[in-house]
Amino acid sequence: MSTALLLAALWVAFGATHVAFSSRALRPKLVSALGVGGFFGAYSVIALAIFVPLVTVYVRHRHAGPYLGSLVGLPGMRWAMYLAMGFAFALVAGAVVRPSPAAVVPGDTEVRGVYRITRHPMFMGVGVFGLLHLCVVAVNASELAFFAGFPLFALIGTRHQDARKLADGDAGFRRFHDATTWLPLPRPAAVVAALREQPAPIAIGVAATVAVRWLHPAVFGAG
Repeated sequence: MSTALLLAALWVAFGATHVAFSSRALRPKLVSALGVGGFFGAYSVIALAIFVPLVTVYVRHRHAGPYLGSLVGLPGMRWAMYLAMGFAFALVAGAVVRPSPAAVVPGDTEVRGVYRITRHPMFMGVGVFGLLHLCVVAVNASELAFFAGFPLFALIGTRHQDARKLADGDAGFRRFHDATTWLPLPRPAAVVAALREQPAPIAIGVAATVAVRWLHPAVFGAG
């Protein structure tokens, strides 16, 4: 099996187990059998058992397969990527501090901070991360299979979360869903409000972008 196909298969396994274990059909049965703590433990172990090999295979076989091109040479592309990466990391940092009400362990349904930009900041931040790498990395088949998995997982995972939570009939989540957007749209007013309400997590996200940019050549061997 080629590296690209193996990476794609691991992504399918990762996404399928996430969706299946958190589904309305299977999750209650697993919680009943394992308890809440046991369910979350098993959920995490299985996720790591797939994701760690996924990353390991990619790291060991970077740039494998035919070269497919890159947009890195376009004027301003690198700086646009740095700005967008700061946006992605800020979304993730904001979500870590305040979990989404659609998450497996749900947070509250108040619309503030990064939730003014998207109701799924963790997923969407990770998705933007993958999408940006497809634009600036010298894309071979292995890069395509690895980095394309992030935005695809984000889109499928968030749709599944929304459908599951809406089907549960939670009125609070319904209000949250109707007051927020699915895709991360950086509208000026929403960005200003998010900066005012979550300044520390957003600053952490921006600082992480600077740190990753500085360490990237040494750690990943690319500028």
